[in-house]
Amino acid sequence: MSTATSPQTPPQQLRERRPSPVDKLDPAFEPTTPDKEESSFNKLAGIKNIKPTFEPSDRHIPDNYVTYTLEHQKSLPPYTWKTLFQNIQWISFLALTLTPTIAIYGIFTTSWNSKTAIWSVVYYFFTGLGITAGYHRLWAHRSYNASVPLQFVLALAGAGAVEGSIKWWSRGHRAHHRYTDTKLDPYSAHEGFWHAHVGWMLVAPRTKIGSADVSDLSRNKVVRWQHKNFVPLLFLMGFIVPTVVAGLGWGDWWGGFFFAGAARLCFVHHSTFCVNSLAHWLGEQPFDNKHTPRDHFITALCTVGEGYHNFHHQFPMDFRNAIKWYQYDPTKWFIWTMSQFKLASHLKRFPDNEIKKGQYTMKLQQLQEQAEQLKWPQSSNQLPVISWDDFKIESQERALIAVHGFIHDCSSFIEDHPGGAHLIKRAIGTDATTAFFGGVYDHSNAAHNLLAMMRVGILDGGMEVESLKSRPAESVASSATNSPVSSASASSVDIQSLADQDEDHRLHQTQLNSQGPVPKAPFGQPQAVQADRWTLSVPPSERYRIVSTVPDVRPGLLGRSHSLEKITRADSRGETAVLIGEKA
Repeated sequence: MSTATSPQTPPQQLRERRPSPVDKLDPAFEPTTPDKEESSFNKLAGIKNIKPTFEPSDRHIPDNYVTYTLEHQKSLPPYTWKTLFQNIQWISFLALTLTPTIAIYGIFTTSWNSKTAIWSVVYYFFTGLGITAGYHRLWAHRSYNASVPLQFVLALAGAGAVEGSIKWWSRGHRAHHRYTDTKLDPYSAHEGFWHAHVGWMLVAPRTKIGSADVSDLSRNKVVRWQHKNFVPLLFLMGFIVPTVVAGLGWGDWWGGFFFAGAARLCFVHHSTFCVNSLAHWLGEQPFDNKHTPRDHFITALCTVGEGYHNFHHQFPMDFRNAIKWYQYDPTKWFIWTMSQFKLASHLKRFPDNEIKKGQYTMKLQQLQEQAEQLKWPQSSNQLPVISWDDFKIESQERALIAVHGFIHDCSSFIEDHPGGAHLIKRAIGTDATTAFFGGVYDHSNAAHNLLAMMRVGILDGGMEVESLKSRPAESVASSATNSPVSSASASSVDIQSLADQDEDHRLHQTQLNSQGPVPKAPFGQPQAVQADRWTLSVPPSERYRIVSTVPDVRPGLLGRSHSLEKITRADSRGETAVLIGEKA
């Protein structure tokens, strides 16, 4: 008897669809049964064949995985001189110590050959691109798609760099991005420069690295092929090929082995390691400062273009590391060139709008840090409110001047006023808004900022109220359109309507209140400003001052109810298409 299965819901269909759209775009996608027999080399090295799977290794981790693991994971005891020898990871240790030893021996025993030197540099870039364009941007981050022939070339080149198989390298790198600067990061910069550079490979780690899924790579036939044959490929591409090319090409067998093989390999190793160490220590953070990655031209030179690391950690699925045309990123140029020959496709770029948001945020943070070092005028909330009569009385003993609602004490500045002391003396005890705002002189931003630092109080009503009592009452509308000066008393409705307006509308309304709908001064000339009954003046330095925002109140608590949007803004603006490489 057959049992009927219940139909899947749309979310289930989305989770369970096989193969996924990403798999379909990979030319090397082949979820076939792996070879049952492991090569003898892999058996000696303890390398097991990759078993294709559709089950992500991190599918069932809890939502609080990072916090829980960091709190409960047991660490091995610290190294001591007695335990150091037994904690050495011998395969990595020998690879990183014998290679430079062989290279140094070759320098003292092998004569110089210009052709071999050029070949060493060429092979350095070839194997370096195997890591940067292959291991890193293609397989670890899936930032573009490569044809099967290009994938095989990059897999061979990566094997020549002798940094482990694609699967092993990508698994560690994905953990590095997911758990950057934590104890779950395999080469956390917080553990020290040399730990991030080579230490994590030389000695056994004290804790396990964090979980990271690489099941997608198990379905790639090129990745499986390289992993299965990695040990012979290591010797073939790491030493045999560079030696044979130099030997058969111009008879320099030992030069090919020592320089294009060992010395070149030493440079490739430390070029890659600089991405883990130097790129987290040297440079700037123009996109994000939450973690340690930084951008620097020197690091880019050392790492075949991987030096703009702050950008990369903020936008890891972008096929670029450098976004400016003049920045050094040969890996980006290589990938783009391959796309022109139809060997690569779906080059992913993070939307330019989102990249600029990151830059904008960091600039705001830098400006905020500068602003915290500056002295600012007292806020209106901290100043006493003085009536017109009290202002007049006080001004008999102090040089008090009212400008746009604020009372200023100019006693210490009278004799140094650039326009002459007489202009300030005649304004004492009066509302000098019109004179200050273009009536006598259109003061500079610096003058506005300096004046704001002289605040000692606020004028009740914002202007000379008593002198206006004899004038008939005017409506809000007439005051906004006909008379720039009116009674200081405004209804609560008027004030609430102004508070509800957006900033641009409010500034426009303030101008209307002060100058009327048609300013009388010729175009391009300063417009004399009179005190506005609704607002206080804002000096230029504070007009663009950064003010931290607070979380919005949840819509439901305000009684608002809306249906969900049918399409996201990222989709409607085409940003998602650019992000996944469907649109250039």
